[in-house]
Amino acid sequence: MSIKRDLDFERKWNKLKLALEESIGKKPNDLNGVLFLIGVQELGQGLKTFSKEQKQDLMHIAICKVLSYQGFYELDYIDQEGWPHWKLIKELPHIDLLNQEKLLKIQVLDYFEKEYGESFD
Repeated sequence: MSIKRDLDFERKWNKLKLALEESIGKKPNDLNGVLFLIGVQELGQGLKTFSKEQKQDLMHIAICKVLSYQGFYELDYIDQEGWPHWKLIKELPHIDLLNQEKLLKIQVLDYFEKEYGESFD
């Protein structure tokens, strides 16, 4: 990526974090915080106290949801407690951690645009 595109991308990411701060009253520190919020939203049971394992599950839900737009995951079923379960449809690319994080951030921005009509340009 060019430096300008990288700067544009970081600007969009920071705008998203500021918008989330305005919405929930606390700015997510990092990608994991944003993924947690998406997971809570996708679970649809509101913000409550979650166990450490449930927090990990919420982040997994968010990852599957945002990567579903690129056809990596598909919603399989929702269990009796209302938790969505996803299945892998196509293999994820083998990329380093930095690029994995960037891919997820791009998909998170796409999520907010598709689900809520939010654009962070």
